[in-house]
Amino acid sequence: MSSVALFIVVLIYLALLFLVAHLAEKRKSKRWINNPYIYALSLAVYCTAWTYYGSIGVAATSGLNYLPIYIGPIIIIPAWIYINTRIVRISRINKISSLADFISLRYGNSRSFSAIITIVCLLAIVPYIGLQIKAISETFHLVTETSISNNILTDNATFVVVLIALFSSYYGTRYVDASEKRLGIISAIALESFLKLFFIIILGIFVIYFVFDGFSDIYEKASRFEDFKEKNTFNGIEDAMNWMVLCMISATAICILPRQFHTAIIENRQEKHIKTAIWFFPLYLLIFTVFIFPIAWGGRLIFEGEKVNPEFYSILIPQHFDNTLITVFVFLGGLSSCISMIIISAITLSIMLSNNLIIPYGLLGKFKSDNEIQNTRNITNIRKFSIFALIIMAFVFYKYFILKTSLDSVGLISFVVIAQLAPSFFGAIFWRRGSYKGAVAGLLAGLAICYFGLIIPQYYFSYNQEFKGVIREIYDAFSFFSIPFLSRISQIFFWSILVNTAIFTIVSVSVKGNYRERNFAELYVDIDKHILNHENAFVWRGIAYVSDIKNILERFLGKNKTEQALRIFNLKYNIDSKTETADSRFIKFSENLLAGRIGTASAKILIEGVTKEDKISLKEVLNILEESKENITLNKKLTEQSEELQKLSDDLRTANQNLIVKDRQKDDFLDSVAHELRTPITAIRSAGEILADDDDIPFEIKQEFLNNIITESDRLSEIINDILYLDKLEHGEIALHIQENNILETYKKALNPILHLIQQKNIHLSEVNLLNKTVLEHDEARMIQLFQNILGNALKFTDDQGTIQTKLSEKGDYLIITVFNTGRHIPEEDLDMIFDKFYQSKNQNIIKPTGSGLGLAISKKIVQAHSGRIKAENSGLGVTFTISIPYNITKEIRNEVEQNQ
Repeated sequence: MSSVALFIVVLIYLALLFLVAHLAEKRKSKRWINNPYIYALSLAVYCTAWTYYGSIGVAATSGLNYLPIYIGPIIIIPAWIYINTRIVRISRINKISSLADFISLRYGNSRSFSAIITIVCLLAIVPYIGLQIKAISETFHLVTETSISNNILTDNATFVVVLIALFSSYYGTRYVDASEKRLGIISAIALESFLKLFFIIILGIFVIYFVFDGFSDIYEKASRFEDFKEKNTFNGIEDAMNWMVLCMISATAICILPRQFHTAIIENRQEKHIKTAIWFFPLYLLIFTVFIFPIAWGGRLIFEGEKVNPEFYSILIPQHFDNTLITVFVFLGGLSSCISMIIISAITLSIMLSNNLIIPYGLLGKFKSDNEIQNTRNITNIRKFSIFALIIMAFVFYKYFILKTSLDSVGLISFVVIAQLAPSFFGAIFWRRGSYKGAVAGLLAGLAICYFGLIIPQYYFSYNQEFKGVIREIYDAFSFFSIPFLSRISQIFFWSILVNTAIFTIVSVSVKGNYRERNFAELYVDIDKHILNHENAFVWRGIAYVSDIKNILERFLGKNKTEQALRIFNLKYNIDSKTETADSRFIKFSENLLAGRIGTASAKILIEGVTKEDKISLKEVLNILEESKENITLNKKLTEQSEELQKLSDDLRTANQNLIVKDRQKDDFLDSVAHELRTPITAIRSAGEILADDDDIPFEIKQEFLNNIITESDRLSEIINDILYLDKLEHGEIALHIQENNILETYKKALNPILHLIQQKNIHLSEVNLLNKTVLEHDEARMIQLFQNILGNALKFTDDQGTIQTKLSEKGDYLIITVFNTGRHIPEEDLDMIFDKFYQSKNQNIIKPTGSGLGLAISKKIVQAHSGRIKAENSGLGVTFTISIPYNITKEIRNEVEQNQ
């Protein structure tokens, strides 16, 4: 493929990244941007050129040694649910924007320590960025089948690097507050993570099923190599120990690499996204791992006897079979791996470089005199320049130091160097006694071992061979430290971390830290206790004026944002806006406002410049913190009690409203019953008066009046009996006569008395029997009454020529009876209350009472007595009543009694 064509492909790809970043910044609130899978995919910035190319080379030449780079993170990532959740909370409340800020703030917010950490990250990561540039350059020339140019101006990789620098500097510096979330960059990184996995899967399928005849074919042919068994098994304690150490190195790196800290902590929008990341990201790594073995050993089989770099088997294999499309796909996958690492690393290092080196040690005085617009422009320009400078520095490093170095070795060295931050990093969140002096001493000792044992041999020897012998003699003097069963990198990692941790621990225990260190130690270790009231836990005593601090804030935030911030603070703590003096809470609040723009150390220096702080003893700090804890506990208890009181108040209010409704329903019920009782009594009295006053009434009319008296008397008796019967049901005074009866025969007995009424209205009556077992335990008399009440209710509300359908079916151990009738629906708000004792529909009560409203209440009590359930629902053209009754009622009743006991 020609250089011009591939360069155009690269331009199109970078344009796609620009587009995605632009759309993400424009639509920040969209669900597809702000979701846990974008966050989890952004963590795959861990998979760089080393994992895309280097691990394949390791698998082909060293066997299983490629796995620890994936296994280590997979082992440690589940612990993120605890570790990263704590770190995210600490970073959020302290406006932390970088790894250097996070560690240095814990150890007294030290400017010098943050500068040391920044230098360590620069020395560890710049070669790593150079490694990505090396991979881009070599794969570009490999795909285009051109030689690498020694002239930087004619090397195509130079132009690609410049484009990446432009993209990084534009989207990486859109926010002057470095703690802001960069959705544009993160969305572009997530897309790249998806594409590099997608392309490696395509390549893996191509190698396994198109180049070879399945995975077993590759394994069977590769096993014929003499070194196959040796490379793919553990050869005793030596390999096992090296494997374990490599897993520790990669597990440490996934937590402490600046780019991983940025994507996992700074760019975290919601803590719950971590729950998705702890399973999604390991799955991503496992899928990646699956295809490395077949690609590596497939490459060895194809290029056996040829002098090719095994690290680039992924490109050489499709190129060997003239498959340009897959070759370009793999190149773009590798380019994605490199670009994502370069972008995030350059942004994070530029933040550290500006906030922890350039500003605090060079430009802080200038910022004090400039206004907000000038300061914002200066900070942005510093970071843009830093990004360009870092990428160009890495490019120079690639050209002159690592041109002939393997991807694997450079990556591991960077991991070991950055791992020197581990004792102070994990000590920050788990150990209160860790001190600034201990952290610095341990870090410098570990770095000395790393640079003497790894950096000098790796880079100095490759650049200047003539002094190799002299330095070798110095190295031989320390040969007694060598561990025979560990590789060089594993040995240096072991000794450096051991010495680093030991010195950190010994010095911290021997030398007490100052009050500020102990203050932040409490804030870090007990973050869960202080997260809601962290400003109160900040210990500060002295003289400070709001106006002085406000002037500093305005130089960085502007007048409007400063006024808005002060209003929020005053409302939060109920402080009068006219208050002149500042307390510890306002000091901490102000430092946080500045920290995102110029770093925590510089923010502290600026605030110290306009305040006068009194020295506080360590004992006083501990007493203040103890009081703060007690206040927090007391506030928490008061809050809980307030919430309980509020809940109780709400419950009482609800109960009162229910009582009002019940009282109104009772009045409606009494009105209805009075009406129903009055109607037959009035009829009886009228007929009686007529018979008493007129002795000459014809016999036929007299007989009709007497029949009316009998009918109305029966109606009156029925109403009274219903009221008394329901009362007995409610108080359990009516015993059920449970026997095995045929439910169909019970239904027929209930239907017969009202069948002629149904026929009079020309109602279509149907029955659906889906029962396998018709005999069940029930009180037949009560079930007859239940059926008659439900069918009578259906008859009452079904129009002429309507439909009533009864269906009997089974569901598990329950008999299901449904009675459907056409007609008007029950109001939705009435569905849950129609079985209440005093309930009648509101519409009925407004218009005219009809019935006593006891039929459905009696039905519910009968069903409950049978350990069943009844409900009503609107369905289609009418209403359906559903009754569920267990087949074995005796067993159900016994279970209920046992549960109540």
